[in-house]
Amino acid sequence: MSTTTTSHTPESEGPGGRPGRLIQNEATTEIPVHLLFRDDPDPVSVPLRPAVVARRQGTGEQPRFRRPLPAKSRPVPEVDPELAERPARVLPGTAGVLAGACGAAGCVAASWWAGVLPPLATAALRLPAYAGAGLGPAQWAAYAGAGALGLFGFGGLARGRTGRAWVLGLFGGYRGTVRRTGLMWVNPLLLRRRVDVRLRHWRSEPMPAADGNGVALRAVVLVVWRVRDTARATLGVEDHEAYLRECVEAALARVPVEMPGGTRSSVEATVDALTRLVVADTAPVGLEVFSVRPVRVEYAPEVAAAMHRRRIAALDAQQRASVLTSVVDSVEDTVTRLTMRGLVELDDYERKALVKDLTVAFCAGRGEQGP
Repeated sequence: MSTTTTSHTPESEGPGGRPGRLIQNEATTEIPVHLLFRDDPDPVSVPLRPAVVARRQGTGEQPRFRRPLPAKSRPVPEVDPELAERPARVLPGTAGVLAGACGAAGCVAASWWAGVLPPLATAALRLPAYAGAGLGPAQWAAYAGAGALGLFGFGGLARGRTGRAWVLGLFGGYRGTVRRTGLMWVNPLLLRRRVDVRLRHWRSEPMPAADGNGVALRAVVLVVWRVRDTARATLGVEDHEAYLRECVEAALARVPVEMPGGTRSSVEATVDALTRLVVADTAPVGLEVFSVRPVRVEYAPEVAAAMHRRRIAALDAQQRASVLTSVVDSVEDTVTRLTMRGLVELDDYERKALVKDLTVAFCAGRGEQGP
């Protein structure tokens, strides 16, 4: 759509003698009206910066807001939120010892009551002589009660060690974690799973990796970690050590690793990126990772020979460039000194011949001396 401007004449006046609305220009101008009245909120042909478009007077167009879309984040593995470590109920070891001793004493008393206690034991225990009533239902009940008490007391005794914990379960349910040390009494009906909660380091086997250019590498990684939540580490995954190993291998596949000899900042950046990825993957299962550091990086067997030849060629080219630069500097210095001191007077042909001879001589000398 285009509008042609005209000068203000009486013929252009509107009804009532009022002048009509004209564009006060003396040149013909094409106005892109579709830009003023467009309804498409996201045009393709005219890229615009996200902004607020003000209302145009007389058009009824409302302001439009361009909001950036939220960034898509990587999903984080989820574990049962109710599964968290909590202390288990245990008793001091003296309680188990007393219960076991009482059970043993009850068994001895039931044997004396039934009259089956040997005479030597009776004399050693200084018990009064008693003929005994025989093994009846009452004696068997006393035996069962005393034996159960003794087994329950002695069977629940356990020794806690520093850096070790027990995850207790009963009929498939989680009953708590024991981190205490020393002698204690734990319900013998509970299933115990020993977990190492000390600070540990794991040196991996060579794992596949790649550098910034996509060249296949093999990296040996040192991981410093420990179990923070024993319930999630034991019950949240089948094997938390295997899970940690898989997370480290997945992080190596996403982060480029440099060969030895890189700058310290690049090495630290690689370590930080690997550590952040592994921490994010292992935190939901109760593992606390402190650092993931490559300690040995080498080329993969399938590219090792080609990369070795490439490295040798690069070093050879660098050495040749260094030798050539040294020879050129020596020739230039020699010719300059001979000319400035007036030892020789050379025209262009003689100068070129001298430079050629000196270059051949210096290169031959460098070759005999070696790098």
